[in-house]
Amino acid sequence: MNPMTIIVTVVSATLVYSAPLIFTAIGGTFSERSGIVNVGLEGIMVMGAFSSIVFNLFMAKDFGQLTPWLGLLVGGLVGLIFSLIHAVATINWQTDHIISGTVLNLMAPALAIYLTKLIFDGKGQTNFIDPQLATASIPFLAKIPIIGQIFFTNTSIAAYLGILVAVLSWWILKYTRFGLRLRSVGEHPEAADSVGISVYRYRYYGVLISGFLGGVGGAIMAESITSNFSGSTIAGQGFMSLAAMIFGKWNPIGAMGAAIFFGFAQSLAIIGKYIPVISKIPNFWFTLAPYLITIIVLVAFVGKSRAPAADGITFVKSH
Repeated sequence: MNPMTIIVTVVSATLVYSAPLIFTAIGGTFSERSGIVNVGLEGIMVMGAFSSIVFNLFMAKDFGQLTPWLGLLVGGLVGLIFSLIHAVATINWQTDHIISGTVLNLMAPALAIYLTKLIFDGKGQTNFIDPQLATASIPFLAKIPIIGQIFFTNTSIAAYLGILVAVLSWWILKYTRFGLRLRSVGEHPEAADSVGISVYRYRYYGVLISGFLGGVGGAIMAESITSNFSGSTIAGQGFMSLAAMIFGKWNPIGAMGAAIFFGFAQSLAIIGKYIPVISKIPNFWFTLAPYLITIIVLVAFVGKSRAPAADGITFVKSH
């Protein structure tokens, strides 16, 4: 490969693998900014992946090339519904946030595989989808010399949507009334309650937004990378998204940047053999790298990054 081809391949693969992480990490940011720790992102992604694939398989004949994009909405809605379990458990029942999220992570794969066997005659995985969430060139931008070829030709549209969502989420959290209120219940819920802000309501908003975006993230993973659903479709992607959120300091833009970094780490397992400097490294290390990096990031940054002050702290409204 010539240098330009290598660069194009690296950028394209990085965007494809980072797209699911971007959406899910931003979702986690909304939840934790409201004060609810959501380690259940992995389980939410599983349900989003499962539901989007099932929708695609059964509805492709009706919606054609639009099916994968509608599948993202289906995955998001199922993720939102599934996240209700976490919201009720942590907000209304005052369950420990980590335990509740862990239950989601244990429940989702078992439930999804059980439903897969029911729907697909006892098989442990679904059939492969067609059409997939394919790459495409962005009109006008793809014609820009050099930059257009690298960033906007045969690229992941979902990743660029994720970048737009990150910028929009940053603006919402920083400048809108909704965002200021959401952050206030995550920083000092008692003070927010004293001025008439419904802490419970805004914490629900945070968890449900995280459920929707996490479901979309799972759907992107399934429809653009694995092309089917099985027990290994979401293999630690939710935890990587959680690490990206922490690495990004609970900021949507930072979370997006960290997600792209993790996406690059994952893409090395596919493109590493084409990069001259590292092509002789055994592929095993590239497969292992994203998980090692996740652990290193969590160890290095959890203690140094400041989470919202009331993140993970149960709020009980006084009467």
